[in-house]
Amino acid sequence: QVQLVESGGGLVQAGGSLRLACAASGRSFRRYAMGWFRQAPGKEREFVAAISWSGGNTYYADSVKGRFTISRDNADNTVYLQMASLKPEDTAVYYCAANEGLYSSDYARYRYWGQGTQVTVSS
Repeated sequence: QVQLVESGGGLVQAGGSLRLACAASGRSFRRYAMGWFRQAPGKEREFVAAISWSGGNTYYADSVKGRFTISRDNADNTVYLQMASLKPEDTAVYYCAANEGLYSSDYARYRYWGQGTQVTVSS
């Protein structure tokens, strides 16, 4: 089993940047592809970004491509989401998730989830 804890959320003005971190504990972190998802009030959870177990492959939602960067440090059991040029529509609770298979945009494929961290972007 993997335990995931997100951090780094907060309030930022539009155009600003934040870096989210997701610390993993438990079974071998490098076995898992990792993903970031978000959920805004009244909306369904949506895919943001994913990264393969090695970090060699990444995948982004069109809405964040070119602004967000996902990365991981397998030695430190941590995955990051660097967010730049933030927009008010990026406001949501951001979740990291672990998948024992290939990296994917399908949240149903992810078995383990963190509790989420709130990101609020003011206009």
